[in-house]
Amino acid sequence: MAKSSFIDNLGKIYAYYTGGFVGFTILLAILEQLGVPNKIIGYAFIFLTIGVYALIGVLSRTAEVSEYYVAGRVVPAFYNGMATGADWMSAASFIGMAGTLYMLGYDGLAFVLGWTGGYVLVAVLLAPYLRKFGQFTVPDFLGARYGGNLARLIGVAVLITASFAYVVAQIFGVGIIASRFLGIPFEVAVFVGLAGILVCSMLGGMRAVTWTQVAQYIILIVAYLIPVVWMSAKVTGVPIPQLMYGQALQKITALEPTLGVAKGHVAAFADAKGQFSMTSAVNFFLLIACLMIGTASLPHILMRYFTTPSVKQARQSVGWSLFFIFLLYFTAPSYAAFAKLEVYQNVVGLGIDQLPQWVRAWGQVGLVGACDAANAVDTFAMCKGVAGNADGILQLSEFKIHPDAIVLATPEIAGLPYVVAGLVAAGGLAAALSTADGLLLAIANALSHDVYYRMIDPKADTKKRLIASRVLLICVAIVAAWVASMKPSTILSMVAWAFSIAASGLFPALVMGVWWKRTTSTGAVAGMVVGFGVCLYYLITTQFYDAPLWFGIKNISCGAFGIPAAFLTTVVVSLFTPAPSKEMQDFIDSIRVPKGDVVLADARHSIDK
Repeated sequence: MAKSSFIDNLGKIYAYYTGGFVGFTILLAILEQLGVPNKIIGYAFIFLTIGVYALIGVLSRTAEVSEYYVAGRVVPAFYNGMATGADWMSAASFIGMAGTLYMLGYDGLAFVLGWTGGYVLVAVLLAPYLRKFGQFTVPDFLGARYGGNLARLIGVAVLITASFAYVVAQIFGVGIIASRFLGIPFEVAVFVGLAGILVCSMLGGMRAVTWTQVAQYIILIVAYLIPVVWMSAKVTGVPIPQLMYGQALQKITALEPTLGVAKGHVAAFADAKGQFSMTSAVNFFLLIACLMIGTASLPHILMRYFTTPSVKQARQSVGWSLFFIFLLYFTAPSYAAFAKLEVYQNVVGLGIDQLPQWVRAWGQVGLVGACDAANAVDTFAMCKGVAGNADGILQLSEFKIHPDAIVLATPEIAGLPYVVAGLVAAGGLAAALSTADGLLLAIANALSHDVYYRMIDPKADTKKRLIASRVLLICVAIVAAWVASMKPSTILSMVAWAFSIAASGLFPALVMGVWWKRTTSTGAVAGMVVGFGVCLYYLITTQFYDAPLWFGIKNISCGAFGIPAAFLTTVVVSLFTPAPSKEMQDFIDSIRVPKGDVVLADARHSIDK
């Protein structure tokens, strides 16, 4: 009864929550005007938001296995879509997307197209069928569909590798925010942020993470929209940035000749000289393909569709997910345009001694460099190789800003009240925490449920399984934070690697497992091993051992080689091995039917719709 009452009052509960957050923001804005130091405002935003998430985690804690893994399958489609949106819009989307568009222009649209288009594949090919299957995890499906533990074990290996690369990027983003707004070293900040990540995911599992992510979505979308709406109103007089950023682009185009930007600067399908490049065009479309297929392969996203009450609501959840993601992605280009205009108008051309305080503050974090030889502001080697004029005036070529700093620094660049900068930090933190929670839970559940319970100790009781999951979650989180502290790459690059890895190792086995009954266990296992191996080999050798690129394909699209290798191997090996049993083929048929019960291939469980 209590659970039903909670579900029935979700709208009222989150309306109160949203109103409380807005009131808190207004209070901090008033305190800023009364002279409260910026550092205190930054601390308030970060610790209060983490505290709210922790409270939700505590209130949602559970000792029931079903609720720890899949939130009890009582999450309505609307809220599941919102939670999926928060789970999806990681530090890469919130922090990195607009920064990439700022730096690359049209080339950055590959991320927008790939990440949104991928949900079409999720809705059409996988989500309803995984929900009909009715178990807890992606490796569960692989184990049941392909029989035995080998496919399950390889699926776990792929899941952990992809999720680990993804979670390192999120902790990296948390470290940037905590370092800037708490004034602590980045290497310490990643572990401070880690504490907030662990509280709700460790206590409540999927149920706590789900309700926390709904709250996090509300904060992140409000925080993302307010600065760019404000800038749009200031520049154009119309507070609809998604429709008005064309005016900002016109002003940027007019300013560029005076700032020394050559006509025909880098754009989609162009090389560094602005000339058409087939290699650039191929990279653009391959990145879109890898991100789309990766979207339909990431276990922490697919897990979301095990939580809905029905197959119908699994489909509806995908639609709501895409809508909530659209709100941010549709805004990202305008964010990049207005941010660039602010830099051109209000930063470039200032004397080095006149630069605003935020330049030095972000320089200390290592994401901004003012590279005039007379007085460089540089703590991240951002000015390496830049020839300063030594004239004391900042030129465009001397101003270096990391893509991961664009969104977080834009409120300060635009001269908005510091409370807006704190709000954006809270939004970025919400985006990173929500995704990190889902990823860590996916990793821990794979190890505790799919390896420990399914393969090592099938008789383990509930208490042992939950303890194992929580211990493993903490261990993986600490290792991920340590890797993030070494700054292995940009947020967007690490996330793109995760998509290619998941796409190469999981997508062929999942899709063919549902849609081609002739797929055999040996074929699927061989395909996963080959696809995963090819993708990982190309990524590691080109990124860390300076190996030459194959056909000029960048390693953020390493799935371009792993995905076709996996499909081809799966098909060839399946055709040369005995077809699956009639029982298995009937099981596959039952998954494709929206209604009715599903009997697993091993006949041990009956799953109600």
